[in-house]
Amino acid sequence: MKKNILSLLFLCLFLNTVKAQVIYKPIESLKMGEIRELKIQLPRGYNDNPNKKYPLFVVFDGDYMFEAVAGNVDYYSYWEDMPNAIVVGVNQLDKRFEDSMYSEQNGLPTETGARFFEFIGMELIPFMEKNYRTAYFKVAVGHGETANFINYFLLKDQPVFQAYVVISPELAPKTIDYVPERLSTLASKSFYYLATTKKDSKEILDDAEKLHGRMSGVDNKNLVYKYDAFNEPSHYSLPAHVMPRALESIFNVYQPISVSEYRDVILKLEGSPVVYLEEKYKMIYDLFGIEKDILVNDFKAIAAAIEKTEQFEYYEQLGKMGRKSYPNTILGNYYIGRFYEQTGNPKKAMRTYQSAFILSEIGGITKDELMNRANAIKTDFGY
Repeated sequence: MKKNILSLLFLCLFLNTVKAQVIYKPIESLKMGEIRELKIQLPRGYNDNPNKKYPLFVVFDGDYMFEAVAGNVDYYSYWEDMPNAIVVGVNQLDKRFEDSMYSEQNGLPTETGARFFEFIGMELIPFMEKNYRTAYFKVAVGHGETANFINYFLLKDQPVFQAYVVISPELAPKTIDYVPERLSTLASKSFYYLATTKKDSKEILDDAEKLHGRMSGVDNKNLVYKYDAFNEPSHYSLPAHVMPRALESIFNVYQPISVSEYRDVILKLEGSPVVYLEEKYKMIYDLFGIEKDILVNDFKAIAAAIEKTEQFEYYEQLGKMGRKSYPNTILGNYYIGRFYEQTGNPKKAMRTYQSAFILSEIGGITKDELMNRANAIKTDFGY
């Protein structure tokens, strides 16, 4: 019995480390003169690396939107299609109208809306930055009235958020004018995702279509813009359909090299596919502040492109990158050996393969394969 209890306790502790943690926390707002409840999801393994920082999602209408966002963030980060992230939801139950209040004259936050705006930028985000390891990259998610509200953060000289998920927005006057204008001038990489459903009200649909029409004319290389119009979801079920599409759009560069990326981009490169791989991971760092290890499957995709295009000289560059990324494995030696083998230096290729026997196998590249290649060279050339 005692053994069973100990086993159960161990299991509970184990699950606590591998599952995302959800924390309920009150925050006192001097700006609003009240206390708000927060839901905070910390990513899996948050306590394992005290130096690692994470992008921050701020979810408005957190009383019902939090789970839709947090669940998808946890799922996509588990499969490495996006970085692990911290999610905070703001409870706006019975406060939604007051929090979203704006002036009918200029469409900007006023009274309780202005105080809620200051609460987000001057209290909530500093609170999260002080108490949790947040990275520079921040995402705002809003629905209906709050989808309109998150646009106000674009008007700051230095926007608080780098990505906006705008779901069925109930747009204020002049929003259709100032959002495209502001997004056209942003000097740093930004993401704007807009979604509606045909089951939205006519006013929401008409305004969203107008905004999309204006957004289609924005020419800014720093902006990644996407619009989705759904057919079946209701206004209230739409967030559950939107979040996967939004995350895929925002974190596209973070995802492993896909079949379409390989076929439509890498195979058509005029320059080095290895440089493309370097720049892909540099962009991940520049955008999200995350040092992501180069995936072995991404190495394999670049190697496949080298073989396909017969640009074997790039194998040397790929091998050096492999040695740097996975120094204790045979990855780098394998690609450098391929370089020597394909560029007329079989003896160096054989020795490079042989020198890797003390290293570890990785990603399906085995010592047997290297040994077979070395032996084949030895037989063919009589070394």
